[in-house]
Amino acid sequence: MNDKASDAGFINRQITFLSGGFRLKGVLHLPSAENPPLVIGSHGLESSGDSPKQTALAEKCNIAGIAFFRFDHRGCGNSEGNFPEVTSLESRCEDLISAYKTVMKIKTTSNRTGLFGSSFGGTACLLAAETIRPASIVTFAAPVRSSSITGAIKKPDVSEKTGLLFHKRNFHFDISDKLALIDHILVIHGDSDRIVPASNALDIYRHVSEPKKLLIQKGGDHLMSNPAHQQEFMKETLIWFKSHLCN
Repeated sequence: MNDKASDAGFINRQITFLSGGFRLKGVLHLPSAENPPLVIGSHGLESSGDSPKQTALAEKCNIAGIAFFRFDHRGCGNSEGNFPEVTSLESRCEDLISAYKTVMKIKTTSNRTGLFGSSFGGTACLLAAETIRPASIVTFAAPVRSSSITGAIKKPDVSEKTGLLFHKRNFHFDISDKLALIDHILVIHGDSDRIVPASNALDIYRHVSEPKKLLIQKGGDHLMSNPAHQQEFMKETLIWFKSHLCN
């Protein structure tokens, strides 16, 4: 582990941990508060823990007195693994659970934990919730089943390696039977998402338990490219986490 002070005076701790035999790397952002609650982020399919959503959310969480752990799933960023060979929903879920166990062993945060997942990372959070038992979840553009996005894989804004994954039998998934076990969740989605249809958000919201909230961003795309949507996302996510992790 290697600690560095951020510009705001918070601690950024570099952490390496094992998951499924792969060495994964991440950063634990620690606020000045003692024994703070924790949020763990799970990035999108081809993204990394350095995604703008996660780095910005980590800073805002620290200001609110919440720790944030962002990491690279196997095959992504600075973590080990060949992306097309090691990527599946099960492996992402295993990585997320390993990340949670790693931070719990460090004992610099409380065990009150939230999960944030973007796109495929949101699906991983929904699946891992049965094991982690988070006090709060926020998802953005999360698919419930692989069949809902197969129509998008031939579009020009979808990479070739993502398209290839959908031809692999082990990449087919459907987590609809896990949704009833989930509560304390904020579901965010853009209604103009061409990759993961907003019907997935409606499906999640319909089947999860209270407390729950659905936020559909009008004209929102899969990358949340509208700055107004980014500001709305940050505001609503922080309110949700503070309400369910800090009280």
